[in-house]
Amino acid sequence: MNMAMNLRARQTGATLIVGLILMLVLTVVGVSGMNTSTLQVAMSGSSIYQQDAFQMAETGIDMAIGSRGFTTAGPRLIDWTGNTNYDRRSLTTFVKATGMPPGGPSFSTGVGTSTIQAYHFDIVSVGKGLRNSTSTHTQEFFVVGPNGGS
Repeated sequence: MNMAMNLRARQTGATLIVGLILMLVLTVVGVSGMNTSTLQVAMSGSSIYQQDAFQMAETGIDMAIGSRGFTTAGPRLIDWTGNTNYDRRSLTTFVKATGMPPGGPSFSTGVGTSTIQAYHFDIVSVGKGLRNSTSTHTQEFFVVGPNGGS
């Protein structure tokens, strides 16, 4: 009986120490898992904000082409910055005019005929989303019109 008492006295507290060590390990694993999930939420949010900026830039190009205010006189800035979180701007610039090759098609302007030219333009559109995410897109296009048009 005395020997059983000595064994028991030596083991007193060992279970408590093992239990505390296991709790510490589980706490570290839990905190690490929370940090990982918080980082993943932040990364997915950034991806969404970048996608919003991408769509704003695309919309800026669509709106500039849809406005049909193309001129060879100089650049044209269209600014849709009504909202502080989301905005878009587009700058349409005339690049050059190229004529049709000799013998190419022509069309009547009422009194005579005039050759067709292609007027080349560039649109640079910048879209802005939340957290200062931005996206810049460039679209080149041409408009067919009479020679000497503006």
